[in-house]
Amino acid sequence: MKSIKKRMAGRRDSLISFGIVILAYIVIQIMISTGNISSSLKGQLVPICAYIVMAVSLNLTVGFLGELSLGHAGFMSVGAFTGIVVTTSLAQAIPSAPLRLAIAMIIGGIFAAVAGVIVGVPVLRLKGDYLAIVTLAFGEIIKNIINVLYIGMDGNGLHFSLLEQRFALEDGGKMIINGPMGVSGVTKISSFTSGIILILITLFLILNLVHSRTGRAVMSVRDNRIAAESIGISATRYRLLAFVISAAFAGMAGTLYAMNFSTVTANKFDFNTSILVLVFVVLGGLGNIWGSIIAAALLTVLPELLRGLNDYRMLIYAILLIVMMIFNNSGLKTRLLEKRAARRAGDPQKKTELSDKEEV
Repeated sequence: MKSIKKRMAGRRDSLISFGIVILAYIVIQIMISTGNISSSLKGQLVPICAYIVMAVSLNLTVGFLGELSLGHAGFMSVGAFTGIVVTTSLAQAIPSAPLRLAIAMIIGGIFAAVAGVIVGVPVLRLKGDYLAIVTLAFGEIIKNIINVLYIGMDGNGLHFSLLEQRFALEDGGKMIINGPMGVSGVTKISSFTSGIILILITLFLILNLVHSRTGRAVMSVRDNRIAAESIGISATRYRLLAFVISAAFAGMAGTLYAMNFSTVTANKFDFNTSILVLVFVVLGGLGNIWGSIIAAALLTVLPELLRGLNDYRMLIYAILLIVMMIFNNSGLKTRLLEKRAARRAGDPQKKTELSDKEEV
């Protein structure tokens, strides 16, 4: 009976999440059509969607798996540059931009998942600070590999080399990735609509995963690995599964993010980006999907909203960040969550009082 109630509560939370995201999309579209949104804020819509997907996917590793990863931007860069190569290669074969973007995101997610397997197999043998340091190193390795990667396309197909350009392109050929220069002249095909669709897909898959048998196994490994293994749960398998799924969604977010800019370099996906996404997760609350969504949207748009304050905007941003962190770890938040849980459970104390009165 309890398991049925938990499933129903999980489905209700999922439906509420989808409803709020769709409602936010409708409201913002109305604001765009009526001209009630600034051009700078409008330009932030696709990055906000990408950061939300990044935060939700990292929460799967940090919040539900309980492992600290500092290389999430590396998987984002894999998806970003894979998506650029795919969309450029398919430009003539598939003229429809939304379809081309969807294919690029899928392939970008697959390549990021493969990178997640390559990184995860040796890295997930470690724990705690050691794991964080090694994932940070792998993220920097991925960035440096892209900095020495050269990919071009002509009538003979794709050409690639490392360290320096060792191929010559035919007339009409195009250089796609030019080493440390990155990519320039990218056709922007990302849109706010595609970002919202990716958020909904991410929420659907991750929320269903969390409330499934696999998700409970992942959380049991987080809570007590020895106890989980004693009842037949493979800790290595479930840790790697969560890590790879997280990397795949980061790759899809990277494709969405990259196809929103005309110029993309590997330096956009450095250590600072990994820390920024980690701040979204920690500020929103570990294991709290909605907290990650709100934190990612708020902290992405907040610097733009404070731009009118000029020299003081980053100071105010830092102060607000500190206040939100203090509140996130305060007793006030705990009491508010306890009251909310009591209301959702129907206030068991009142139920016992009513049953006592009936017995009298």
